[in-house]
Amino acid sequence: MRRRHRITGLLGAIALTAAALAAAGPANAAGAPAADPPPAEFGTDWHDPLTAAPPVARPATRSCQVTLAEAQFRDFTPYQGSYTPPAACGAADWAKVVLRLDGEVKGRQYDRLGHLSLGGVEILRTSTPQPSPDGITWSVEKDVTRYRDTLARPQPVEMLIGNVVNDTYTGVIDVKVTLTFYAADGRNPAPDTPDRVLPLTSPSVTTPRNTERLLAEVYATGSGGGCEEYWYMTTPDAAPYSCKAADGPYREVRISVDGQLAGIAAPFPTVWTGGWSNPFLWYVTPGPRAFDVQPIRYDLTPYAALLNDGRPHRIEVSVAGVPAGQSGWSTPTNLLLWQDGAREVVTGALTRYEPSDPTGHSRWTPAAPGGQHRLDTEGGHRLTVAGHLNTSHGRVATTVTRAVRGTSVHRWTDGENQDALTATWTDEESVTRGPVTTRTDRTYTMDGETTLGAGDRLRTVISLGDRADTVTLRGGRAVDRSRLDDRYTGDATYTANVPRDQRHAVATTSARYRLYGPGAPGGCYDRTVATLQGTLTVDRLRC
Repeated sequence: MRRRHRITGLLGAIALTAAALAAAGPANAAGAPAADPPPAEFGTDWHDPLTAAPPVARPATRSCQVTLAEAQFRDFTPYQGSYTPPAACGAADWAKVVLRLDGEVKGRQYDRLGHLSLGGVEILRTSTPQPSPDGITWSVEKDVTRYRDTLARPQPVEMLIGNVVNDTYTGVIDVKVTLTFYAADGRNPAPDTPDRVLPLTSPSVTTPRNTERLLAEVYATGSGGGCEEYWYMTTPDAAPYSCKAADGPYREVRISVDGQLAGIAAPFPTVWTGGWSNPFLWYVTPGPRAFDVQPIRYDLTPYAALLNDGRPHRIEVSVAGVPAGQSGWSTPTNLLLWQDGAREVVTGALTRYEPSDPTGHSRWTPAAPGGQHRLDTEGGHRLTVAGHLNTSHGRVATTVTRAVRGTSVHRWTDGENQDALTATWTDEESVTRGPVTTRTDRTYTMDGETTLGAGDRLRTVISLGDRADTVTLRGGRAVDRSRLDDRYTGDATYTANVPRDQRHAVATTSARYRLYGPGAPGGCYDRTVATLQGTLTVDRLRC
């Protein structure tokens, strides 16, 4: 995955190596910084990748572990295997199921995207580290308890991390994936999970006729090495920039039912570990979500009555703003369904459908001689849908309102030796189901600039933000709150167009992950990690 613009073109003769994929677990356990002082510049090795996110909490109950996949990825051949649930930790009523990926790679390699599916249900989407010459190890953990329906039965396993190994790119990606099941008991009961999980392998789907709640999750990623990997920096055709999109950089992930818009969302602006032409930014501390790609969730319950008629219906995902016929987005989708065990058929109706007209435009201001071009973009959309279902426990009404908006300012010089973006995306969602309303306000930010200066010194300064505030109301009174604030900052410089040992790279990075509410250990989690030239200099817990 590479930035295809002027600055990246200058790097074509050298192997961009960077760090990335790490996540919860022992790799995230706070520890003391290295005793040795940081080097004056990057060497042939650096600290293993890690994130500041909290580890997955585990109950103190009996556990069972199953190896899901074990493979070395050298090309685009998927790993295929089989899965059998463990017998010693309960049939399916587990308190928690934790997926863990352990990997290692050394030498020279780009960042790669990977996915893992079980019975066709995607349960992990990830990206990989770019290694040091001496090699790195990393781990990723994820709570996959919500896939209980899939995990309860034997399933085929497929995993792919597409890779290229040759005389130049020598890094073989070696991974092992396990599932650890924790038995439920009186103090750690099994949580409420979907009764059915259906992979959307084709647009046509038939759902159980007694569905009383329906969510869709979409693992949407712009990827593949083309311009849609950097969709937020594309420009209209008239502007002199290397990545084009006729309508500019505004993107929106949409889901429809039988051709009618049913959900909208702002895509997360993931920066992979070779991003912004400067892999030294991400060797140890990746950007938010780079290693555990989180799906966009849509509440489709207002459409359940329509889908409960026993006939096949079309559920489709699209990305608005992508130029016609252009690839670059992947949108694997799962449907999560809860069923009414006391009814064979749940009836109801879609009672409200109010979409706004989507807005979006870009205005290009040409550069004055020696100056910068400027592209101002803004767009937005709003959708409200509502319906009711006649369940065995009474009529239940659901109303879903979602509003998305994006604004950005993109500045660059002729030749793109200077390239900068300041952008904010918001995604505000309100779901009312019976007497309970859950409101989530999400904000994603990106502020960065890359400059290729004298002596081919390439410098990138960037900050990224992933924030979400959630409140649950019952009868108008707040009964639950949570807040997520995940921030990254980095400043890295190196010499382009020279062999690896002549790059004289330096970098400072910092990541701080704060989480407050029931999802945090003890209700409060606040961790900061910082690096200098790939050496961990700060690893601090405040809660």
